[in-house]
Amino acid sequence: MNRIKQFLNFISLLCVVMMMLNSMPIYAQFQNPVLHKDYSDPDAIRVGDTYIMTASSFNHTPGLPILTSKDLVNWTLKGYALNKLVPEEYFKTVRHGAGVWAPAIRYHNNSFYIFYPDPDFGIYMIKSKNYLGPWTEPVLILPGKGLIDPCPFWDGNGKAYLIHAYAGSRAGIKSILTIRSMNNEGTKVNEDGRIVYDGHIIDPTIEGPKLYKRNNYYYIFAPAGGVGTGWQTILRSKNIFGPYERKVVLAQGKTDVNGPHQGAWVESPQGKDWFLHFQDKDAYGRIVHLQPMIWKNDWPVIGNDDDGDGIGEPTNSSANKNSGIKYHFVENFDSVKSLEWQWQANAGLEWSYIHNNQLRLFAHSIVDSAKNKYNFPNLLMQKFPSTSFEAITKINFDRLNNDEDAGLIVFGYDYFWIGIQKRKDTCYLVMVDCKNADKGSKEHFIILDTLVNVKNGVYLKLNVTENANLEFSYSMDGKDFKSIVDKFKAKQGKWVGAKFGLFASGMKKTNDCGAVDFDFFEVNF
Repeated sequence: MNRIKQFLNFISLLCVVMMMLNSMPIYAQFQNPVLHKDYSDPDAIRVGDTYIMTASSFNHTPGLPILTSKDLVNWTLKGYALNKLVPEEYFKTVRHGAGVWAPAIRYHNNSFYIFYPDPDFGIYMIKSKNYLGPWTEPVLILPGKGLIDPCPFWDGNGKAYLIHAYAGSRAGIKSILTIRSMNNEGTKVNEDGRIVYDGHIIDPTIEGPKLYKRNNYYYIFAPAGGVGTGWQTILRSKNIFGPYERKVVLAQGKTDVNGPHQGAWVESPQGKDWFLHFQDKDAYGRIVHLQPMIWKNDWPVIGNDDDGDGIGEPTNSSANKNSGIKYHFVENFDSVKSLEWQWQANAGLEWSYIHNNQLRLFAHSIVDSAKNKYNFPNLLMQKFPSTSFEAITKINFDRLNNDEDAGLIVFGYDYFWIGIQKRKDTCYLVMVDCKNADKGSKEHFIILDTLVNVKNGVYLKLNVTENANLEFSYSMDGKDFKSIVDKFKAKQGKWVGAKFGLFASGMKKTNDCGAVDFDFFEVNF
């Protein structure tokens, strides 16, 4: 009898513990950033028990990444909503910092919608019954220069609206938020919008608005003050067109999380509120943080508010949420490339193939009279996955032609690569740096070795350490690596972090360019 009683007491205690664990907030179980990757301007929703996120992708393709999570902490890249940028011909050329700016994702009438801006063409809409696609072709619902950061809103009375901001670089005005009426299908927007907020005096460069409704209040979540130095502003009104009250609810404070910039409010199935936003971390890009959020007097409070003034600060941050966790990924190119890869522009079908369990890149000459590779569209690259990591590949270059090169690259305003260069029927192993590539500077070459009778390829390695410092090395057997004496530092690109990856290119156009094959691509951190 006593044993039965003890067993029942144990079960009761176990149930209490499980209830306590289930009721624990997510933020007690993780460290920021939750995504140490360059997912700029994140927006997210929850449908059922799944959180779905998208982000800016600028000139890179495929664009509009789709990530999912069950807990807001562990995210998985599932695909992309935009295979090619439109207009397609225009984006065959690299347009650094153009293309897809801050998008908004919403679920309405059993369909997923993404509204995204192109600052040079206007606001587009795509939709799908499934967040994995297929997605419709982009519809330009509001043409115009400098129209950015759109967010749709379907009200309970059946009316639909679109809020957006302005890019001063194209529109000639900024720090203004506008709301326009919209048809329910999201395909037509009233051109006669209304200015609902002018931030010139106290919220300069207000942008990235997200429109929500709670307790009969319309809320506009919008960052102001600039990406590196700004804060999160909340506007509220009981009329969608205002006037709006204003309150700052999240700022950097005493933390090292600058910005903190635009993001998304999401509610868990348990009714808890959370806010996703980004932090600009230079070469690492705009990485994603998660903050707890509560409501006080119908105002949100985001992050830690230790002094009780209603202005939160970002919660705990570490160098990487994967600290102490070993990540190992080897891509053997047995069928398709991983989802991590993106090109610099709309890709040509002839640029790459998976062939004989290798990734074959063709050494096309695409940009005439180029001094460097800054505007080469056929660079196949990934986002930095951590503060420190290692990448290794093996390159086979027997099909490389004269005046062609290929290798492992780290790319930004400055770029660096190690690889093979063929000149006058001789292949050389080279280390190359190009400082201020965006200003047209020339590549600087160092010959590491002359490759004679090398039949089995060369192993290339990249080590990225704290503060985005770079170390390159090479090996003939994959075991003994020889380090390059010169050390380099990664640099961000136009609105994006540095990227790393593979390339093959030529100096002159031909009707039969050479190619290289990569056996594998391995990433460790």
